[in-house]
Amino acid sequence: MVSVLATAQTFTLDGISARPVRVEVDVHRGLPAFSVVGLPDAALREARERVRSALTNCGFEFPLRRIVANLAPASLRKVGPGMDLAIAAALLIASDQLDLGKLPRLALVGELALDGSIRPVPGVLAIAEAARERGTEAIVVPAENGPEAALAGEIEVICLESLGQLSALVGGGWKPKRPKPMPLALSAAAGGPDLSDLRGQRHLRYALEVAAAGGHSMLMVGPPGAGKSLAASRLPSILPGLAATEALEVARIASACGRLGEAGAGGRPFRAPHHTVSPAGLVGGGNPPNPGEATLAHRGVLFLDELCEFRRDTLEALRAPLETGWVSIARAGSWRQLPCRFMLVAAANPCPCGRGEADPECGCAPLAVRRYQARLSGALADRIDVLAAINQPSAEEIGGPPGEPSATVRGRVSDARARQEGRLGPGRCNAEMTPGEVRECGLEQGAASLLADAYSRRRLSGRAHDRVLRLAQTVADLAGSETIGREQMGQALQLRRRDQE
Repeated sequence: MVSVLATAQTFTLDGISARPVRVEVDVHRGLPAFSVVGLPDAALREARERVRSALTNCGFEFPLRRIVANLAPASLRKVGPGMDLAIAAALLIASDQLDLGKLPRLALVGELALDGSIRPVPGVLAIAEAARERGTEAIVVPAENGPEAALAGEIEVICLESLGQLSALVGGGWKPKRPKPMPLALSAAAGGPDLSDLRGQRHLRYALEVAAAGGHSMLMVGPPGAGKSLAASRLPSILPGLAATEALEVARIASACGRLGEAGAGGRPFRAPHHTVSPAGLVGGGNPPNPGEATLAHRGVLFLDELCEFRRDTLEALRAPLETGWVSIARAGSWRQLPCRFMLVAAANPCPCGRGEADPECGCAPLAVRRYQARLSGALADRIDVLAAINQPSAEEIGGPPGEPSATVRGRVSDARARQEGRLGPGRCNAEMTPGEVRECGLEQGAASLLADAYSRRRLSGRAHDRVLRLAQTVADLAGSETIGREQMGQALQLRRRDQE
């Protein structure tokens, strides 16, 4: 044997999507060596030792020749250990230990253990979808990833537990069972946090309901212990369940980030990063770019507690994603666009000590208060629909009966969302209305006059004007009204006030 070239098909993750990779293995005479080229990362370069041990421990012979594994296209950066199985298969073909057979119609994905067993890898759902779109007949995945890959549909999924099963598969002597698609939870499991835990706080409960009904962003300002964090954690319980297509989007993102199947997963995501998070951690970044908390919260809730403790540049990174629903990350030689259609819910204290300037026990200097509140810029605050100021609940409210349960509120929210989908299209809500759609809202004369007066008196921006209209439309949807009346417009304007009046 002078030189033998063999190929295999696999994929690499690129953000939350998958890109095809052709593995070319050349075995020729020379001093024994094993090189992996084609911009592999550190985990992929170490595939040499994993493949060597896996072949030996599965009864195959590792050729003592010069071996070069090329990952094409060479200009694409390859990440992760998911190409181990494809490299091993191409090497077995090149060394005449595996018949070419039907391998060309297969895509192979999996990480090899030293004993030859095949370990699960992240992003298999995106990889299976990419393979289906390329017309690949079947995809070979680790057994643990089989139910996930089956979600892609219209492509045969073959599950392997060890490298030794590959020869029986290619030889036609063994046919593995087809895995069943894993179930996708469209709503959160029963028994979770319930809105009935929030005692009193009538204004806050109504603000939560309006925000959930229209998918609006929300800021709660009040002293510590008033119920801000408790209310935010109960918000997912009043949101309607995910549609099947939305659940698949959420699963694809979780799979690419290695979070699919985590404990507590199901329904709409709820992400609550610490205030020390970096801009890259919040909206994504790195080289190659990776998803951040904003993308992980796609179709769910992104909760920022202690908002004024976040770095200002971190908060400013949210401005464009809040408008577009996408995060665009540009790096030298690469550009990624990641989805991030989430509900932003934030909580903040009125001043550094938390009591507020109106409290006689507050000792914060006016300059310290201004610096504290300046962490939230006017441009970002303008993009937040609901600004709810809250006070401590009274002793009677704290010791009183439970509030309205989540199931009852969720019923009203779901009805409002159904009206919005009938008007805007499947999966869309009022917070996503375009400027043209906002202008088509049915305004009664009294509502139009009230909005015009507020626009001039409060000096609203053009963006704030449109957001008030979206909010008023949600209030009208909750009330079952076909048009926006003066009462609904007044409630929408009230929901954008930071004071408690």
